[in-house]
Amino acid sequence: MAAASSAARRASAPAGRLEPLELHVVDAAGAPRPGALVTVEQTRHAFGFGCTAFTLAQSGDPEAAELERLWLGLFDTATLPFYWRWYEQTPGTTDADRLRALALHLRDRGVRIKGHPLLWHTLAPTWLLEKDDQGVEEAIRARITREASEFAGLVDQWDALNETVILPVFAAEENAVTRLAQARGRMHVIRLAVETARAADPTARLVLNDFDLTPAYEQVLEECLEAGVRIDAIGLQTHMHQGYRGEEQIAEVLERFSRFGLPLQMTETTLVSGDLMPSHIDDLNDYVVASWPSTPDGEERQADELVRHYRTVLAHPAVESLTYWGLDDASAWLGAPAGLVRRDGTPKPSYHALQELVREQWWVPRDEHRADEHGVVRLEGFAGDYRVQLDGQSQEITVPRGGLVSRLVPSSAPRRD
Repeated sequence: MAAASSAARRASAPAGRLEPLELHVVDAAGAPRPGALVTVEQTRHAFGFGCTAFTLAQSGDPEAAELERLWLGLFDTATLPFYWRWYEQTPGTTDADRLRALALHLRDRGVRIKGHPLLWHTLAPTWLLEKDDQGVEEAIRARITREASEFAGLVDQWDALNETVILPVFAAEENAVTRLAQARGRMHVIRLAVETARAADPTARLVLNDFDLTPAYEQVLEECLEAGVRIDAIGLQTHMHQGYRGEEQIAEVLERFSRFGLPLQMTETTLVSGDLMPSHIDDLNDYVVASWPSTPDGEERQADELVRHYRTVLAHPAVESLTYWGLDDASAWLGAPAGLVRRDGTPKPSYHALQELVREQWWVPRDEHRADEHGVVRLEGFAGDYRVQLDGQSQEITVPRGGLVSRLVPSSAPRRD
């Protein structure tokens, strides 16, 4: 992998994303060490470059192993599926063991874990309909408490509630969660989900997530603030099966939702590499075709739009993560050619373009740096985790937003001044 130079990295990085790293190399007595040789390499971004990881960790399957290699070669934050209808098909029997094994497998490889979602009217269990409203509320509270507590320390954050705007009026199928929202109010259900999860795992970050990016979602967020319901980040979906929304529209959405002063997460991003879904389709789920192939022209378009999208998103300082919704076409939502990997397992141009951007242009590669006459090494790089080596000893440091000044002492971890 060819590494970008400091000048190229500075030219490529969105404004405000490069942070200064200043290492003061001293001896055991605290005296500067001019000319000391320090090796620095980035190991992970602070920004969450995420992707769904629903089917990774399938041991003994060479194709799955190659897909996992591609996944780890680009992403560092995994979204795992906790859809209640699938997770608990019969009351009391859950998919916890499989998901825990998958989460541990990914965590051991340095991946951050997000659970999606704790509560959603869509894919609520059908057996929930047999209960009255009080019984539904009790079942929701038990479900959220169980998952948030059992996965505490492993799942870092949750989509606590998915798609709140449409929740009270959802009519595609009868479900008990919408029924509860109609009976007791949308804010009652939001509070139920968020506060139950907060009590079960106070360390987890809780997100509201929605595809509706109109002022209606802003109104929901305002109601949350007025009601004292604390959420940790705002999730914004951008499934673009009908075409790229463009830099101007994406920037406008980010600026509009940044007014709440909360971190923004681009939670579900897709761009297709084949024919676009017709614009007259209102509900994307209604578009069903026998075949939806990836095409050479579509793949080039997808690669170009994907890079433009990532640059636009990272240009806004409020955004803390961007999750691509599906690595490969074989498991893509709606059967769309929206993955970065074809059905035959080969990477598309979009995979290579994004890897070059994230792991080359926006990455500090392993390199040696000699301290100046004052014993100082100065670098620039994205916020994140770094490995520093001095006198044959490796030390781990984390560069936050705003940068870091740290002392390097022999046989001692770096210390921030």
